[in-house]
Amino acid sequence: MSVQTTEKPESTPDGAAVLDLVDPKTYLENDMEAYWRGLRADNPVHWHPEAPGRPGFWVISRYADVQALYRDNKRLTSEKGNVLVTLLAGGDSAAGQMLAVTDGRRHKNLRNVMLKAFSPRALAKVAELIRVNSRQLVGDAVRRGTGDFADEVASVIPLTTVGGLIGVPVEDHGHLLPLTKSCLSSDDADQAPEEAFLARNEILLYFSDLVAERRARPQDDVITTLTQSEIEGVPLTDQDIVFNCYSLILGGDETSRLSMVDALYTLSREPEQWRRMKEGEVDLETATEEILRWATPAMNFGRHATTDFELHGKQIKEGDIVTLWNTSANRDDTVFDNPQTLDLGRTPNKHITFGYGPHFCIGAYLARVEVKEMLDALRSFSKGFELTGEPHRIHSNLMRGMSSLPMSFTPDDQGLAAG
Repeated sequence: MSVQTTEKPESTPDGAAVLDLVDPKTYLENDMEAYWRGLRADNPVHWHPEAPGRPGFWVISRYADVQALYRDNKRLTSEKGNVLVTLLAGGDSAAGQMLAVTDGRRHKNLRNVMLKAFSPRALAKVAELIRVNSRQLVGDAVRRGTGDFADEVASVIPLTTVGGLIGVPVEDHGHLLPLTKSCLSSDDADQAPEEAFLARNEILLYFSDLVAERRARPQDDVITTLTQSEIEGVPLTDQDIVFNCYSLILGGDETSRLSMVDALYTLSREPEQWRRMKEGEVDLETATEEILRWATPAMNFGRHATTDFELHGKQIKEGDIVTLWNTSANRDDTVFDNPQTLDLGRTPNKHITFGYGPHFCIGAYLARVEVKEMLDALRSFSKGFELTGEPHRIHSNLMRGMSSLPMSFTPDDQGLAAG
């Protein structure tokens, strides 16, 4: 999904190409696959230099190191932020309250509360809803023949799923979707940082109102469960609940949506892989894992070092920012055979699209079900598909993918008739 440049970039003292990983344009204008290959081979612990108004940070690119550091909650902490925008700003206001930026005993207790909200009963009900919605939306798209798959299908399934689980009324989905898209990425290269800030605040304000409603009128949803939960005898505050709903709505939307769009885009260019899936040569669970590895929507997450330590001869100091690059780790050829090739039958496939260790994504089960059901509906209802225009790629230093994917479909009349 990268555009290859003809001019070789300059190098830093450690031999790494000079690419600004903070600038969203970097990921659209450079051959990032070649960049990550070079870092994994020669500079697996690379110092990204500081720039005016922002500190430098470490870039970890090998699978084994990324996995190990995700697991390491002794020498690294998430409580000063876990994405570049907050890491470079010096902290996250939700630290100690939002699961993703909380560590230690509080993290363990809060995660247990969140898992209670994601009970097997709730997940079973939601999984059936995902199947029904996926077959309806994909079937309708195939019958229309042409349309924007990103807008008409991939944007609807995840938000309907996580929104329904949390307790967001269906009529509010259209209000929240553009806000979730603006928080972590942009359709435009020149979006002002203030727009993302305003979108985040609007989501927080929205959930503040919803939490107040649920305290007054409980329902069968995650928000109500959280309003009735305690940690060590102390009820969760409204702010605790709001921050975690914010995290759930963003995490539950972005990964699935961008993976679904990437799946259709890539399969339109990989006819043999599409044939294997259509004809049942690969099972859907295996295909889903490969799509998630291939897409890797969340390119990186980060930590702060809590102590000095050494990694591959480099001295990481207490307080340093350490970024862990999923997008590189999931292409590491010491772990994945021919990682630059999409193989829907790939097994084993221990990708780290959902992270690893204590902060493993709490919504991974739902994301897997969403991608799987979309693929199942696609192979049931369509004989094939092709791009009808240029996809629109998002601008972000965290997420990668497409916000628009114009497609045409060849219907499978027998499959459509069977439903």
